[in-house]
Amino acid sequence: MRPFALFAAALAATVSVVSPAAAQDRLPAPPLTDKTNIWVLDLSTGGRVEVALRPDVAPKMVDRIKTLTRQHFYDGLLFHRVIDGFMAQGGDPKGDGTGGSTLPDLPAEFNYLPHVRGAVAAARADKEDSANSQFYIVLQPRFQLDKKYTVFGRVLTGMNYVDAIEKGEPPQNPSRIVHAYIASDNPPAYQPLPAAVAPTLPTTLPTLPGTTSAAKPAPKKSATRR
Repeated sequence: MRPFALFAAALAATVSVVSPAAAQDRLPAPPLTDKTNIWVLDLSTGGRVEVALRPDVAPKMVDRIKTLTRQHFYDGLLFHRVIDGFMAQGGDPKGDGTGGSTLPDLPAEFNYLPHVRGAVAAARADKEDSANSQFYIVLQPRFQLDKKYTVFGRVLTGMNYVDAIEKGEPPQNPSRIVHAYIASDNPPAYQPLPAAVAPTLPTTLPTLPGTTSAAKPAPKKSATRR
């Protein structure tokens, strides 16, 4: 009986160590029917993308997305860095990966959400607390980025329009966000971006942090802080 007693004691010790961490409370994710947490992106690739936002794990970034969306900040912005089999990055008003909004940078909200296909995360500079307006959509899983960037949502519908985003660093003919909305604000039906208001892309891009490694999204340069 002694071996069993030792095993039971060891098991009890393991449970006492593991269970507090396992029992940590996680806030519930918003239901997919909650339109206040559905980000709508109308793309120039031909249709509408819906992203389920996750304020339960990244409340500051989700709030920033909602604020900028309602200011029409994203309307007309291009996807300036798109790597086939990796990700599509946008949300920079300068169109070259060095810009952001006039709002302060955000602290990191690294969480347990993985970089699966369709995951949407905040781009940042080398400094962890530097997310602002830029984001990227994962085209194929890239789990080595988990807990290094703030994942704040995932594509629900329209991933085919994300796949169709023009590839390149920068793309020759960059795809754009026609309009961005929060679903609860009752957006109109999809309409293409008029050519007359399409922003132009710089002919060359500066060297961005992390561009030597395909595993790093390399967002905006830290030297261009507002």
